Amino acid sequence: MTTSALPLFEPSAAPGPRGALPADRALPADVIAADGVDGAYIHVPFCRHKCHYCDFYSFVDRDDRQDAFASRLIAEIESVAPRWRRPLETIFVGGGTPTLLPPRIWQSLLPVLARRLPLAPGGEFTVEANPETVSAELAEVLADGGVTRVSLGAQSFDRRHLATLERRHDPASVERSVDVLRRAGIREVNLDLIFGIPGQRVEEWLRDLDLALALRPDHVSAYGLTYEPGTAMTMRLKLGEFTPADDEIEAAMFEATADRLAEAGFERYEISNFARRDALGARRCRHNMLYWTNRDWWAFGPSASGHVRGVRWKNVPRLGDWLACSPWSPVIDVERLDARGVSGERIMLGLRLSEGIEAIELEGLLAVGKDAPERRAAFARQVAAGLFERRGTRWALSRRGLLLANEVLAELI
Repeated sequence: MTTSALPLFEPSAAPGPRGALPADRALPADVIAADGVDGAYIHVPFCRHKCHYCDFYSFVDRDDRQDAFASRLIAEIESVAPRWRRPLETIFVGGGTPTLLPPRIWQSLLPVLARRLPLAPGGEFTVEANPETVSAELAEVLADGGVTRVSLGAQSFDRRHLATLERRHDPASVERSVDVLRRAGIREVNLDLIFGIPGQRVEEWLRDLDLALALRPDHVSAYGLTYEPGTAMTMRLKLGEFTPADDEIEAAMFEATADRLAEAGFERYEISNFARRDALGARRCRHNMLYWTNRDWWAFGPSASGHVRGVRWKNVPRLGDWLACSPWSPVIDVERLDARGVSGERIMLGLRLSEGIEAIELEGLLAVGKDAPERRAAFARQVAAGLFERRGTRWALSRRGLLLANEVLAELI
């Protein structure tokens, strides 16, 4: 995808320790001028242990920079957020392990978030957590501070598979954490699970699903294990330490996931995400829906990614560099997609959703760019192959298309 040149603007309140930020480390003027966003993402990079499959920016923390991180984050929020004139729909604090921050630090952060990043009525405030870091004290602090949803990294209930992933928690701590969170008043709990772990059998994956469902989560995220470049997991694979899951076994797990969760009253609304449907409706992750529908969100913290007015960027991805520049974060990878890029992104994100894209909109998206005839022909082939199905006025991936989504969408964009 190509990009157009951007007029870059350096906020007057954003000097670094040696003066003004370089132009390529500041945000465009129209992004700075935005009078509001739909959501905020805050990245906490600290971890107790680096899991071998993880490619997010995180590192093992020695507790020596958490206070500096919190002070710097507060300064960034205090500088950026007063420009906005409307409340947010969502806040998402991810990592890393945000719940590695002790209650006293959360007690300093949460009032700032409430004052500077207020949520609209019914807004969603999510914090990611690992089971071993959830305490009754921390859960009460989060609930009292307005957190409505916790996404708990369970991954598996099998000690052997957790060891393969280099996850250090006791499987029993997942149930304990869910109970602690609910007692504190957290309204919604999501469980993250991983399938396709080397050596994992289909029946073992189904047992993981059943154990997760027994805890009555409001939402389940079920991801196939991926071997991201530069991770320890990928290095171990190249060294021959294990054999990746067979494609047919992983496909069977993928299919079984949808069936088992549907039986339990969950609806699939995105390829890997399932929301419980009850009297209150489907418990979708509203923040992730911002991503998949190209809404606007601001990025706070090192390595956090944002999207405002069609511009995407990433904050500088090293804690030391981020701490050294205050209050605004230097940014990298500032990008405004051209029309061809925008259409490709809308296709890629929109068709990940079970609801798909309106047929008339998809027809227009496929018509953008010099390669439009090839893209339309590819879509026609995929429809003929049963990879898409028409649902009323919309096109969506079929069940078989979901299984091959990466390849199908890559051909269209």
